[in-house]
Amino acid sequence: MAASILILVDNLQTALILIFILLTAGFVAINLMGLKRDEELEEIKKIINNIRKHRYISSDEIVLNNNLSALESAIKKMFQKSMDDIGHLKKLQLMRSQFIANVSHELRTPIFTIQGYIETLLDGAVNDPKVNLHFLEKAKQHTINLSNLLNDLIDISMIESGEMRMSYRYFKVDEYLSAIVNQLKPLANEKGIELNYNPVEENLEVFGDRDKLKQVFVNLIQNAVKYTEEGKVEVIVEDEKDSVRFVIKDTGIGIPEEYQKRIFERFYRVDKARSRSVGGTGLGLAIAKHIVEAHGTQIDVESEPGKGSEFSFRLKK
Repeated sequence: MAASILILVDNLQTALILIFILLTAGFVAINLMGLKRDEELEEIKKIINNIRKHRYISSDEIVLNNNLSALESAIKKMFQKSMDDIGHLKKLQLMRSQFIANVSHELRTPIFTIQGYIETLLDGAVNDPKVNLHFLEKAKQHTINLSNLLNDLIDISMIESGEMRMSYRYFKVDEYLSAIVNQLKPLANEKGIELNYNPVEENLEVFGDRDKLKQVFVNLIQNAVKYTEEGKVEVIVEDEKDSVRFVIKDTGIGIPEEYQKRIFERFYRVDKARSRSVGGTGLGLAIAKHIVEAHGTQIDVESEPGKGSEFSFRLKK
């Protein structure tokens, strides 16, 4: 019995020693883990501080140890998104600055011209029948140009802010285009240019906002007439399987290939001097592009200098 007790006590002492050793090892491991965790936290804090102070140019500069690879990937993604957002904001700021500069320039031209005509009239020309009516007509035309510019500015502002509401419905193509072409024929006749439209099947219909689309057709046809010195402008309708393709084709001066991708930018003009001499706000094609894209399609352009241009887009049937 006594021997059994001694064995039991001896085993207990051994067990306690083992427990002590294990506890000691555990505390050491915990301390080591704590130190390692502290190092990792310091490393993360350093990365965050460097990001805050804009010390990184690329996400590749963000490096954590292997145990934190998932966190490193997440931080890199957040950093890249922030860089993309900043880049986008800078681009918007630049576009805004350029837009304001362009608007200021476009407004200044007709205002100064009108001011010049009025000052000349007040200086005595108002009593000269040879010039007074001429100057008044010129001033009137510039007020019309100014009004058109302001209307286009309102349109493009509403489109880009998402405030322009579209009213989609089916409408008949033939009577719609016939009315638009007849409205613009006097403009073509003044230049001695043919404006042709071949009637299509009476019941052919498309789906869209007829009022907004009228802006598109008027702009494209007016441009075709303005930049055609001789020849003709054609409005062509092609009935396809699920859509209708509209083509405005001219025999005008054409557009060099390197400029074709930029002609839909706000205020962009291939030939600035010529563009102003024939009128226009520099916003018509940008507005047309937005309206057509709101219909789930796009405007395509094919052109060759000296041979003419062809603008086209499709609408759903």
